[in-house]
Amino acid sequence: MRFEELMDCLECNPVIAAIQPDSLETALNSPVQIIFHLGADLMSIPDVIKQVHAAGKYIFIHLDLAEGIGKDRAGVRYLAQCGADGIISTKAQLIRYAKEQGLITVQRFFTLDSKGIDSIDDMVKNTNPHLMEIMPGVICKTIRLFSSGPIPVIAGGLIQTKTEVTDALGCGAAAVSTGKSELWYL
Repeated sequence: MRFEELMDCLECNPVIAAIQPDSLETALNSPVQIIFHLGADLMSIPDVIKQVHAAGKYIFIHLDLAEGIGKDRAGVRYLAQCGADGIISTKAQLIRYAKEQGLITVQRFFTLDSKGIDSIDDMVKNTNPHLMEIMPGVICKTIRLFSSGPIPVIAGGLIQTKTEVTDALGCGAAAVSTGKSELWYL
């Protein structure tokens, strides 16, 4: 998958399904084009990736939350060989490894306080991910601050209403990720 292709998908459908294993089928049957898998495991991930691709969708694996998959270069290589389109991680080194493997990278940041916000800029300069996910995604001030930069922002976390989706997009987010399946149909 090319980054430009991903951005075209997000422009047409800016809602991303953030799923646990039990909501895969619901996401596959929804209009979302991109799935963030937040509960992957070593044994099932090859089959899950095949199902997602067979449905014409793209899948990103949250490596920090994956079970049985190493949080190292070999783990990233494994996901690339399985056909994952990209990874999500808070860890700079995993973002670098994924870029080496040609995967699209989403670096996740939590904006809990001003010190954390200050460190995001340094981290982004260090890792240069393809996209950054700012959490929680209902904080327009933070989204506005970073959406004016060169890296598109995905708003994620605590988004539970259509208004929150439209607010995040209106604040400059390129997309929104949510586990709330009702919002996947927007």
